[in-house]
Amino acid sequence: MSDVNTMRAIGQDVLGGPEVLKEVRLERPEPRPNEVLVRVRAAGVNPTDWKHRATGGFLGEPPFVLGWDVCGEVAATGVGVAAFRPGDEVFGMLPYPFGHGSHAEYVIAPVRALWHKPASVDHTQAGALPLVSLTAWQALTEQADLRPGQRVLIHAAAGGVGHVAVQIAKARGAYVIGTASAGKHDFLREIGVDEPVDYRSTDVTETVRDVDVVLDTLGGETSLRSLRMLRPGGVLVSILPVGSRELFDEAERLGVRAVRMLVDADRAGMRSVAELVESGKLRATVAGTYPLADAAKAHEQGETGRTTGKLVLLVD
Repeated sequence: MSDVNTMRAIGQDVLGGPEVLKEVRLERPEPRPNEVLVRVRAAGVNPTDWKHRATGGFLGEPPFVLGWDVCGEVAATGVGVAAFRPGDEVFGMLPYPFGHGSHAEYVIAPVRALWHKPASVDHTQAGALPLVSLTAWQALTEQADLRPGQRVLIHAAAGGVGHVAVQIAKARGAYVIGTASAGKHDFLREIGVDEPVDYRSTDVTETVRDVDVVLDTLGGETSLRSLRMLRPGGVLVSILPVGSRELFDEAERLGVRAVRMLVDADRAGMRSVAELVESGKLRATVAGTYPLADAAKAHEQGETGRTTGKLVLLVD
């Protein structure tokens, strides 16, 4: 393969820790009908990346290239693509989970997964947003139907999904309660949280009551305990899609609703995200950037669980 037909990517041949990630050269893909070839400039790193790296997750055994967030320029278009032209700046989330591969110089994306990059932000900012923003948008607007004046509790409100969900909830006129350690409460107030709660010193399930919506980013026992914080008819949306039926049975017993969801590639959602960005109502907090070759370092940082906001890979 000549250089013009190849690309750099971060691949792995085995499951394991960050050390299994390595820079490889792969054949540059060609877009099929209704597909776009994107020259990647920035790509967020999310918890799902290091979980798949370690366990295979939905993808099974490697080899594979991770990455679902993407921001860059259209390099080529397949037959029938009318929405974009080569040179257009785009951002989006590749179809989850089987559309992965943005931790590379180039990636194929279906047209429906992309929208025009907001002109008001750079590639780093736009590359941090797609997966977390779509997750929060779909959870709060489609599953919970969050409305002005409602009370919403967001667990891990300083995290990737959490800090974006706070801003989306505020943009929809909600009263936002957010959990985080005390040291992050100033940050929570800066992004719009009305009532920060320290989960380390407070039993959140005993101090928070009568909320309309809970966004559960933690799963497990937190999901079950959070049901008791809902008012009658309220809804808990968990972005952890796998778990026992106990959550649904307990929700029914308490007269509330529980939903488990996976984020889905969504052009209309990306357009809504772009509009929030352009209006100044949504911005990602970027905790760190790394060159593509240092993807393992980004994974190491992310797995500490202490990151505020997002980590982003930059592709020269």
